[in-house]
Amino acid sequence: MFYPPVCEGCGTSVDSGRYLCVECQERAPRIVAPFCQKCAEPFFGAITGSFACGNCANQILHFDAAVAGYRARGIVRRLIHEFKYHQRIYLRHVVGDWLAAVLDDPRITPEQFDVIVAVPLHPAKQRERGFNQAALLATSLGKRTKLPVEPALQRVRYTNTQTAFDRAERLENLRDAFRLRRGRNVRGLRVLLVDDVLTTGSTLSECARVLKDAGASSVYAATAARA
Repeated sequence: MFYPPVCEGCGTSVDSGRYLCVECQERAPRIVAPFCQKCAEPFFGAITGSFACGNCANQILHFDAAVAGYRARGIVRRLIHEFKYHQRIYLRHVVGDWLAAVLDDPRITPEQFDVIVAVPLHPAKQRERGFNQAALLATSLGKRTKLPVEPALQRVRYTNTQTAFDRAERLENLRDAFRLRRGRNVRGLRVLLVDDVLTTGSTLSECARVLKDAGASSVYAATAARA
């Protein structure tokens, strides 16, 4: 009565339990084929069949593949930014729906995985922000897929924000930033690694390297959006 539900995109009234109206949801740019099978970078044109983009062909990425639901453009970028940086934690429901869109990809069927692992924040960054957005999204995806969510990774080195760096600088910035959490065992497990946004893939790749060095049999990455 006092706080009727409204669309987070345009402010129009919506049904209880909804956060976006139909029109705003349709404005969210979904990633559809053709796209790079390694990093989910979308391409335009009459490309048929699977392919890897030039960026992936010229670097080592330790995840088997990364799948993203939407482009980080327009309403998607704005709401993820509000979720991460402005304490609007309830927007995890919207972003979680965008993340769940990756389940349409045959590489991300729940039956192919044993565990979900979120990309961790450094403790200082998590205290500053108040929460780890990737962990919240991993929990949401775990409820949908019935897969266990394990805090298998920890971030042991505080790193500067990645947004101002190019690909090579991002990789150097992340060197030895992650490790397997003490007492966790991923040997032989098929891991689904979760984060909010994939930009260059550097963070996901470094996390995947640590997991595979610890014995994970495969690591696929899932994100709500692709920059």
